[in-house]
Amino acid sequence: MINVLILGGTSEASALASAISECEIPAIFSYAGRVKAPKAQPLPTRVGGFGGVAGLVAFIKQNQITHIVDATHPFASQMSRNVLAAARQTGVPAIALTRPAWASNACDNWQHVASIEEAVRALECPPQRVLLAIGRMHLAAFSSQPQHHYVLRLVDQPTTPPPLAHFTTTVDRGPFTLEGDLALLKNQRIERIVCKNAGGEGAISKLEATRTLGLPVVMIERPTLPPRHEAHSVDEVLVWLKTSYG
Repeated sequence: MINVLILGGTSEASALASAISECEIPAIFSYAGRVKAPKAQPLPTRVGGFGGVAGLVAFIKQNQITHIVDATHPFASQMSRNVLAAARQTGVPAIALTRPAWASNACDNWQHVASIEEAVRALECPPQRVLLAIGRMHLAAFSSQPQHHYVLRLVDQPTTPPPLAHFTTTVDRGPFTLEGDLALLKNQRIERIVCKNAGGEGAISKLEATRTLGLPVVMIERPTLPPRHEAHSVDEVLVWLKTSYG
């Protein structure tokens, strides 16, 4: 009997959940729990961490998981590493459903950095209005550059104010549009963007908007992961499930 564990949090994960539900493949959908109101899924759903590799291994065994699909955010590197370790320990096959990274073109003004810390150092410049499109977890790091006014685009309103001297919060959830992002950048008088190279279509409009307006972008590149089996579409995952299950 097949029983799939989908580690979600992305639009690709939701699309896979819908496809698996339509195919009547038994599966469990897991959210990390970083969003207050995660999108409802057509599958049995759990919310919260597993407690590291040991907890994930225990969950796999207790729920008789036969396949793991890592469809987490490209920057959820620790979870992806835990999946690889748990798959090795249990012998359960795993695949990552990934989205292609964004790539700049000749019209773009991107400064590529490898980490949040490098992104902070990239803002060692006179005061600007900066859009931080990086989620809520790393906002505090930018307190060391207090000269800027930060515009924070978040999925949820923060329960406590971030430790930033000057900021404005805008709460919104993708997918975003070029028209909406152009309006945001213009209305907030944005002069620079800091974002993670999440890839995909749901949030690319902010980059199209910066291209239109000629704004610079500090692009935080993805963390490096060990080699793993990857798919780039829902159909590829479905084929993998059918072939690996026999």
